[in-house]
Amino acid sequence: MSGGPFACRSCGSRAVELILSLGATPLANSLLRKEDLDKPEPRYPLDLVFCTACTLVQITETVPPRQLFGEYLYFSSFSETMLAHARDLVGRLIAELGLGPRSLALEIASNDGYLLQYYKAAGVPVLGIEPAENIARVAIAERGIPTLSEFFGSPLARRLVGEGRRADVVHANNVLAHVPDLGGFVDGIREILTDDGVAALEFPYLGDMIDRCEFDTIYHEHLSYFSLGALVKLFSAHGLAAVDVERLPLHGGSLLLTVCRASSSRPCKGTIVELLEEEKARGMDKLPFYLGFAERVAALKQRLVGLLARLKAEGKRIAAYGAAAKGSTLLNTFGIGADVLDFVVDRNTHKQGLYMPGVRIPIGAPAQLVERAPDYTLLLTWNFADEILRQQDEYRRRGGKFVVPIPDVRVV
Repeated sequence: MSGGPFACRSCGSRAVELILSLGATPLANSLLRKEDLDKPEPRYPLDLVFCTACTLVQITETVPPRQLFGEYLYFSSFSETMLAHARDLVGRLIAELGLGPRSLALEIASNDGYLLQYYKAAGVPVLGIEPAENIARVAIAERGIPTLSEFFGSPLARRLVGEGRRADVVHANNVLAHVPDLGGFVDGIREILTDDGVAALEFPYLGDMIDRCEFDTIYHEHLSYFSLGALVKLFSAHGLAAVDVERLPLHGGSLLLTVCRASSSRPCKGTIVELLEEEKARGMDKLPFYLGFAERVAALKQRLVGLLARLKAEGKRIAAYGAAAKGSTLLNTFGIGADVLDFVVDRNTHKQGLYMPGVRIPIGAPAQLVERAPDYTLLLTWNFADEILRQQDEYRRRGGKFVVPIPDVRVV
C-alpha cells in the first residue's frame, strides 16, 4: 500500500503499510428497522494500516461523521461499569485539581451526561459537547447537563474562548479514535484549556488490542488505534504535553492519558517514560510487530466458526448477547448469520426491535434468554463479561452456557 493516495490522519505521510483487511462491511452501528430489511445496505472497505512515519495505526476509509453520529444509539448510562468508573475518576480529579464553583468541567462527546452529572452533583459548573442530537436531548432533559449538539474542533473551541469560557478540566472518553481531523481536534483542546488546565483522554489501547486479538474493535467509527508513542508525537506537534498515563481494564484494555499545554508547569510523571520504553522494547514503533495479527485473526475465526458449526450439527440452539458495534464486526467478518444465531439480546431499550446490520438478526430484550432458553449464547460484548454473566445468573442456573470469543474461544 506504500505511496498510495491515502494520507496518515496524524502526520499526513503517504507511507502506510497494510496490517489487516476485514473486507467490505456495513456500518457497525447502523441497526436496521423492519422496513429496511428489503433494502440494500452500503458497505465500506475495512482495512487497517500502519504509518511508518509517525507509527499511527488507522483504517483507510473515512465515512462522513454526520452519517455515523447524527442519531446514535449508544447510551453510556446503560453500563454500570462505565458509571462507576466515571464517578471514581471525577471524584479523584476534583480533589487533585481543587475544582469548585468557579471552575469549568467540559466533556467532548459527553453522551447522555453519564460523567458530567458527578461534577454537577459536586457543585462544579459543566458543559457537554455531544453531536448526536437524540443523546444531547436526554442529557439536557433527564440530567440537566447544558449540552451543545455540535462536533468539537478548533472553530468551536475558539468560539467558546471568545465567550469567556475556558475549561479547567476537559474529558474526552473514547472519542479521539472517531476523529477524522486529529490535528484540528487537538488544537481545539489546547485552545479551550486554561493555562494550567488538564485534559483526561481515554481510549482503547493498541497494545492490548493486538495482544488479545481484539480485531472486533475495528469498525468504521474507529478511525485510529493508539499507542502512547503515536499520541505523544501528535500532541507535541500541537502544543500539548503528555504528563501522566494509566492503564485501565475498560473495553478490553484502555489508557487514561493526561495532557496539558506544553507551556504549563505540570511535571511529566515517570509513567509516560515507562510505557514509551515498554512500547519500544516490544517493537510497537515498527511494522513487524503488527504483521502476525492477520494470521491470529484467521485462526480465531476457524476456532469460533468451527465450534458454532459443531453445536448446530448437534441440534443446539444458539443466540447472541450484545448488539454493539464490535458484535457487528465479528458477525459480518466471520460470516456468522441467521442460519447460526436465532436472535440477539441487548439491555439498551433503544436497540430492541431492530436488526443487526449485514446479518439482519433480530434484537430483543435480555429476558428472552430465560424465556426462549437457547442452549448457548455467543457473548459479543465480551468487554462487559463479568457484569453480563452476573445479570444472567438465572439463565445460567437453568443450564444456559455462554461462548466468549475473545481473547480466545471459551465456553462458560
